[in-house]
Amino acid sequence: MKIVYMGTPDFAVPALEALHAAGHDIVLAVTKADRPKDRGKKMQCCPVRMRAAELGIPTETPEKLRGNEEFFEKLRALAPDVIVVAAYGKVLPKEVLETPKYGCINIHASLLPAYRGAAPIHRAVIDGCEKTGVTIMCMAEGLDTGDMLAQEAVCIGEKTTAELHEELAALGARMICEVLPKIADGSIVCVRQDDSKASYAPMVFKEEGVIDFSKTAKEICCLVRGFNSWPTASTTLGGQVMKVHKAVLGRSRAQLEQELSARGAAPAPGTVLSADKRGIEVACGDGSVLLTNIQMPGKKAMDVSAWLLGNKLQPGTVLGR
Repeated sequence: MKIVYMGTPDFAVPALEALHAAGHDIVLAVTKADRPKDRGKKMQCCPVRMRAAELGIPTETPEKLRGNEEFFEKLRALAPDVIVVAAYGKVLPKEVLETPKYGCINIHASLLPAYRGAAPIHRAVIDGCEKTGVTIMCMAEGLDTGDMLAQEAVCIGEKTTAELHEELAALGARMICEVLPKIADGSIVCVRQDDSKASYAPMVFKEEGVIDFSKTAKEICCLVRGFNSWPTASTTLGGQVMKVHKAVLGRSRAQLEQELSARGAAPAPGTVLSADKRGIEVACGDGSVLLTNIQMPGKKAMDVSAWLLGNKLQPGTVLGR
């Protein structure tokens, strides 16, 4: 098939590679424009644009789509059979949606209609979902509201957002290569989404990663996994930001109450109960949570057992102040 591919980040690279390897004619890759990265503000080429150049695929980086007649004319001149979209990052106007023979097909990293929107992987992990997956869908003018063409689930378990990102990107690449031939021969079956079961996955912001120790240990562990590897969960220790890369369940409230009953009142959430090779045990809403891998300013991430070789942390210290 003649394809225009629209995608920007790492998630969209495996599908581009898979479609190219399958022999499809990718006549254009459309990505968001290069953006400055980190404190140095050095311009960085987006992953899809970089990989497309390596594969010999021409690229376009339109600053805007809505009202961009020059871009619309170029698309119409290319006459693609289909536009494949994966984490492009812009809403497609009607003029783009109506250009290809078979429409625009999106690779979405959730089990639609759950988690429509920008950050479905992060949100599924943060919310403690048991599973997520990939949906291949026809694009409509609404946000991820189109008919579904294929869907596959994966278990989340103890996976981080970073780990699921890689797994779902590979899954989406395989699925889109399986779906396109069925679209071409007319054997594909479209399934309408049940809007009554829809949920939304808004963008993730750094401030959301600040750990609230009044929450349950499970909620805190899900937050830490959901923010791994970006933008990373955090708290403060001695006025410094302490990033938390890994956390596991600690003890239940009943276990703590039994042990600490002789000492008087239960410790407030955020109170360090112990710090040893197992991790930093911190009181939380339903017992305790163990922080096992941390990162202090200007330092590399490290297991708490290694960090304690050069640092001391006294029980009774309160994190988050």
